[in-house]
Amino acid sequence: MDLDWEKLVKRYVWNDERTPYFTRVANLTRRQAHYELFAYALFMGVLSGVLAVAAPSNGVSLYAFSVCCAALLLGLTRNLWAAVWCACAPLAALAWFALDGFPPGLEIAEKTLLVAAALAGLAYSRRVVAVARAWAQLPG
Repeated sequence: MDLDWEKLVKRYVWNDERTPYFTRVANLTRRQAHYELFAYALFMGVLSGVLAVAAPSNGVSLYAFSVCCAALLLGLTRNLWAAVWCACAPLAALAWFALDGFPPGLEIAEKTLLVAAALAGLAYSRRVVAVARAWAQLPG
């Protein structure tokens, strides 16, 4: 029994329609943009929902809940302002680390990983805002 690895990777890991992350925004179809915005909204919604429940302070909890709501709105309507609100979350995490410090007991490697994840999220958020902005002009 031979496995066709190329076919499996293309089907489950890299699919031009469902995972168009390296396609320029101007070249996306509406279906590709839908998959990309849906995946981002799902990720941000779940992450911020967990943070809203487990946050150490009421302010962080309220902000995380607002990001969860914006992610839901983004996933359902492709609203530009919901995308912008979600895109600000990594910046808010970096500000929280700078102002309030890291949770106690973290090693340098863990702190570095948190900062790197927030920076990667911030970099990718620019694309999400661009996709939401271009949504109305994308071909079906």
